[in-house]
Amino acid sequence: MYEKTNNMEVKRINRNRIFRLIYQNEKLSMHEIASCLGMSLPTVGQNLKNLQSEGLITENGVFESTGGRKARAISCIKDAKLAVGLDITNNHLSLVLVDLSGEIVKSTRVSKIFENSQDYIKEIGELVSGFIEISNIDKSKVLGVGIAVPGILSDDKQTVVYSHALGLADRNGPDFTKNISYPCVLSNDADAAGLAELWNTEAVKNAVYLSLSNTVGGSILLDNRLYPGDNQRSSEFGHMTIELNGRTCYCGKRGCLDAYCSASVLSNGTDEGLSDFFDLLKKGGKKQEEMWKEYLSYLAVAVNNLRMLFDCDVILGGYIGAYIEEYVVELRLLAAESNTFEPDGSYLKVCRNKREAAAVGAALLHIERFLSQV
Repeated sequence: MYEKTNNMEVKRINRNRIFRLIYQNEKLSMHEIASCLGMSLPTVGQNLKNLQSEGLITENGVFESTGGRKARAISCIKDAKLAVGLDITNNHLSLVLVDLSGEIVKSTRVSKIFENSQDYIKEIGELVSGFIEISNIDKSKVLGVGIAVPGILSDDKQTVVYSHALGLADRNGPDFTKNISYPCVLSNDADAAGLAELWNTEAVKNAVYLSLSNTVGGSILLDNRLYPGDNQRSSEFGHMTIELNGRTCYCGKRGCLDAYCSASVLSNGTDEGLSDFFDLLKKGGKKQEEMWKEYLSYLAVAVNNLRMLFDCDVILGGYIGAYIEEYVVELRLLAAESNTFEPDGSYLKVCRNKREAAAVGAALLHIERFLSQV
């Protein structure tokens, strides 16, 4: 019995290794797969046959001949499986549909003020069902729905323990999954966005993701895995003290980074919001230039502190991450002025995902689970 179980496990591992290799490459031949994984051609061939019958891989042309018969090119079918990501904020709901590669197939954003009510939860279920319906996809391909929320989750990731943004405390959060007829998983929004940043990257294994939205948060990724902390409160960067006895934070304490570097610090300086702020900044608005100079000075201190603590890349994301690309050189120079060991700030990066990062990351939790179980 043990030997039979062991053989089944070996077969499962071989199948997963083959699929993962194809998934990570645009095209491969059967011989290339066998060579890379050290497997026999019959073993590879049988697994390819099974994966193709399940609609996960396909023949994608042929390679140039090297003197013999042209080898068939094998590729992953990226839309063989899909996942939905839902980002819940105080002011809107974002929905994305992503394929196995993590690419957004479809997205939408709906203005909706959060309510801790059954009507709100019912509407979430209706929005998810409607979103999948209008996507015109085979519903059997949907792996599940990942739900990103701005708050601290319980150890089992089933309950929102606290969320200032949504006005939730003491585990009184609603059951966001109640009216969704697909497997669901909850995630902190900044954690989800951080996961999306490191998705399918080989060069970066460790990173700190600093989310600069209407509140400041983030995530810590070590060897591509989230570090949650002992109490699920790691990476609450918004509550680092950046100025002793400084501005009052929404948490009631003084001098928190959130009071200096949240996106609302800038958007509150205009009538139209964040995009309007950066438009005025580009046009040379004196008020905006002064606000931005101060903003960058505090952000540079925070970035340098994170570099000193974790000695890895620092990735800027959130609402500000969508605008900061053209200012990152200036920010690197400011951070370098405080750095004891490095003459530049090349470790500072701008997020890849400029839109709906949290929703994408939440959906990827289902994709990753699927990839690990193929």
